[in-house]
Amino acid sequence: MRARLEVNEKQFRLVTYIALASLTLIVFTGALVRLTDSGLGCPTWPRCYGHIYPPVSLHPLIEFGNRAISGFVGVITVVVFVLSLTRKPFRKDLAWLSASLPLGVVAQAVLGGFTVREKLAPGFVMSHFLLSMVILIFAFWLAWRATFEQGARPRTNDRLLAWSVRGLSVLCAITLFAGTAATAAGPHSGGYVGQHIKRLTIEGPDTLEWAVHQHATIAAVFGVFAILVWLLKRSRVPALDPLEPLTVLGVLLAAQGLVGSVQYELKLPAEMVWVHIVLATFTWLVTLWAVAVEGRIGEPAGVENEEAIDTIVAEWSRSVPAS
Repeated sequence: MRARLEVNEKQFRLVTYIALASLTLIVFTGALVRLTDSGLGCPTWPRCYGHIYPPVSLHPLIEFGNRAISGFVGVITVVVFVLSLTRKPFRKDLAWLSASLPLGVVAQAVLGGFTVREKLAPGFVMSHFLLSMVILIFAFWLAWRATFEQGARPRTNDRLLAWSVRGLSVLCAITLFAGTAATAAGPHSGGYVGQHIKRLTIEGPDTLEWAVHQHATIAAVFGVFAILVWLLKRSRVPALDPLEPLTVLGVLLAAQGLVGSVQYELKLPAEMVWVHIVLATFTWLVTLWAVAVEGRIGEPAGVENEEAIDTIVAEWSRSVPAS
């Protein structure tokens, strides 16, 4: 069985990216559940109205569909973990990271169950989304590490730039948290007409206005800091690649600012809120990408790559018969 499941480096790298894509997709479908007022389409968990299948009605079908997709994503993460054990050559770091994915999906399922049982209480809904962002960290890091041979990931001696980009990830995380608070206070409770859903009311009737302004302020600080970090890297690297993650991040933040402003003026239509969440998720992934590209602080970037290439060339030379 182990021999049949054996995969090489390229094959394992492919499945890690499939896992990352599927874990990203489930964020989008989860947002769709909330924004179609289907959060309590199945008011019981794990079954729907006590059955293993939902009634033929819009809200239950949407909610149960998201649960089914989550189950499929869970299977994918288990497959990734199993393949990390049969990968040739075996790498302990990839196995540990792979193990975190199914554990994360299980944690999400349990948290999702409590979220339903607590009638979509704001704290549970916010935690549900934020846990997805944490799981994406592990999924991205797994795919990134699987892209390189062991010990071949880039390093950098530019501490200022590396720590500045890492600072961006902290600002991005705070912005996401503030965004979940704004959503928790907004008109999209996740429940349909007639269902009583708790809302975030820390500032009374002005909570939504307060949360939106806090979110906008933090996002603006994030955007300005992203520009400053881009300029810092531009001063270090005269010719940036068009797909430089900091450049992509800047474009995404500009798009987010536009979408956020328009959706606020239009009284938060569900369709635009969903687009806002999708862009937020991609912003988080690109921020992680930017952190990864700057490399680990240590020897100058590329040193480990050069050493790995020299080792490969030397081994290849020894394997070639003398003429």
